[in-house]
Amino acid sequence: MSVVVIVAVVVVVVLAAICILQSIHSIGPVEVGLVQKRFSFKKLPADNPIAFHGEAGYQAELLTAGLRFKLWPVFGVKKFPWVQVPAGEIGVVIAQVGKPLPIGAKSANYKPEFENFSALERFIDDGGQKGVQRPVLTPGTLLPIHPVAFMVVTSRKVYGLPVSPDVSERARATGGVLRPDSFGLTPEQLQVVVIAPRGPQDMIGIVTTLEGPPLPSGDIASRLGGYDDIARMEQAAEALQDSEVIEVLLGSKNDLHNNYQDFQLFLEAGGHIGLQHDPLLYGAYLLNPFLTRVEMVPMLIVNQGEVAVIKAYVGLPTLDTSGEEFKFGSIVHPGHRGIWSEPLRTGKYPINPRVYAAEIVPTSILTLNWADAVSTAHNLDAHLSPIEAKSREGFVFKIDLQVQIHVPDTRAPKVISMVGTMQNLVNEVLQAAVGNHFRNTIQDLEAVRFIETRPEVQASALDAIRTYLAAYDVETRGVYIQDVDFPDALVEVLTQREIANQEKETYAEEERAEIARVEREKAKGTADMQAQLAQSAVGIEIKNNEAQAREAQARGEAAFVRLTGEAEASKTQAIGLAEAKATEALGLARAAGFQAQTEALGQTATALVAVANAVADGHITVVPEVLVAGGGGAIEGLAATLMRTLGAGGNGSRGRRSADEPPDAPVEVDAVEGVETPAS
Repeated sequence: MSVVVIVAVVVVVVLAAICILQSIHSIGPVEVGLVQKRFSFKKLPADNPIAFHGEAGYQAELLTAGLRFKLWPVFGVKKFPWVQVPAGEIGVVIAQVGKPLPIGAKSANYKPEFENFSALERFIDDGGQKGVQRPVLTPGTLLPIHPVAFMVVTSRKVYGLPVSPDVSERARATGGVLRPDSFGLTPEQLQVVVIAPRGPQDMIGIVTTLEGPPLPSGDIASRLGGYDDIARMEQAAEALQDSEVIEVLLGSKNDLHNNYQDFQLFLEAGGHIGLQHDPLLYGAYLLNPFLTRVEMVPMLIVNQGEVAVIKAYVGLPTLDTSGEEFKFGSIVHPGHRGIWSEPLRTGKYPINPRVYAAEIVPTSILTLNWADAVSTAHNLDAHLSPIEAKSREGFVFKIDLQVQIHVPDTRAPKVISMVGTMQNLVNEVLQAAVGNHFRNTIQDLEAVRFIETRPEVQASALDAIRTYLAAYDVETRGVYIQDVDFPDALVEVLTQREIANQEKETYAEEERAEIARVEREKAKGTADMQAQLAQSAVGIEIKNNEAQAREAQARGEAAFVRLTGEAEASKTQAIGLAEAKATEALGLARAAGFQAQTEALGQTATALVAVANAVADGHITVVPEVLVAGGGGAIEGLAATLMRTLGAGGNGSRGRRSADEPPDAPVEVDAVEGVETPAS
């Protein structure tokens, strides 16, 4: 055998060995072998980089783990790792094979038959489309996915072999390594979306979708089914409660598409591109960053003593319920565009702040300070400062003021409709009203007069501000002048005046002290004489008691005498009346007898008979008790007496003492009646 033959055999053996060695491939347990056919009489379609029928190019069938034989140099094999998605991350699948996307579409239609994209032929046979696939690979996924048919983007690595020239160019620009930013993504967007509290703040996720049919005209956010359910509620219920509608609006329809995780269902349920009405609540979500964006915003929290007035930018057309007399905007039922007539009360609400603006209105008593200090309960008075006012004389001073207001919860929607925000109420309404009132009031007063009438000025301010704020449905609970910063010149004048007043008061106090001292000395002297005063007082009391006893005794004796006298008088009066009656009867009888006797005997004889009777009865003393005889006898004396009698009263008239006679003149007794008569 010649040398040439030997060399040829050796060359053939070597080439065969090289060919065999190059044709044997060891595929690892988590690797796949991508086969590329270099020679073929069949050509691939222009829109498909993978050969399914023996065409030259990348083959659809992958080499699995183990020793695999592919004849070299007809076939080339390149090993790729299985797609592995770490925990807490997602994998976005981009198909480089399949049907082209419809015009305007940004992602491929997904079918359940595609499963996890590990069966390439099924994907092609069932109408898979090129581009971004709507489902994402879940955390922990480990799959032998065809590296040319699909590219999988994770936060740390991009799996697959790009066939697009622009992607290949980006890969070359980064040293042949693809990264998420090569597809316009950040590593954070390829993380699982977790919505959880951030510190003390509760959070929700506002979703914006990047694909879907356009929103209806006039809408700024998509709500599945629109607001037809609200319209049906209003038509079906005669007395629909606003709270019922609010519950429906705050409720979520995210269960129809598994919280945007099944984007295919989202589109099939009627979802639109753009801002979404329903937010995401606490949880972890596998969202495709090519199709959704999530913004974390604080949850609406309404504390005790507050309400939230809702301004709705979405919903049914505006239907004003405030009445014609209200000219400050539209007050609507919940579900309509405008300011809701029913505010949200204490609670936490997952409300989308992009479509509903909530204005927090304190319904407790709100204290506002026109001072350098700011209320710690709120920040509404941060821009308020002490009021500068000028008195009539031109003194300029500052007033620290405190105003307390209250907004009733049922009137809060109208208040916000009139002023916009609570900050506007303070800055635009209250600041002007309060400041102007005090400036106008103090301008008409002297500084000293203002100091003296400060309570009256405060009460007047309360009435004025209360009337002014009543037009805004705001109650005024108090206006208080806290402090007044007077100019130095006025302070000096007031200080001197006060010093003079204090001196005057000091003198008056000294005078009162002297008076007190005198009173003390007097009291001391009185105390020293207390024993004598007590004895004297007891003596006076005894004398008073004795005098009262004597007075009582005298009153008793007087009463006794008076009663006795009255009794004796009554008795005497009765006896006298009886005797008078008897005497009158006797006299009448005698008169009748004398009349008859006179007619029978004559007046003279009758008188003599009467005298004789009187002498016989003893009524006339004929012989004196002491007789001094002077030459006559008894007969002569009796005769003389008779003659005097006959001479004086022979005519029958009664003898009586004359008014001219003295009381001690001698009298004579009438012979008829026995009555004393004056002596002749």
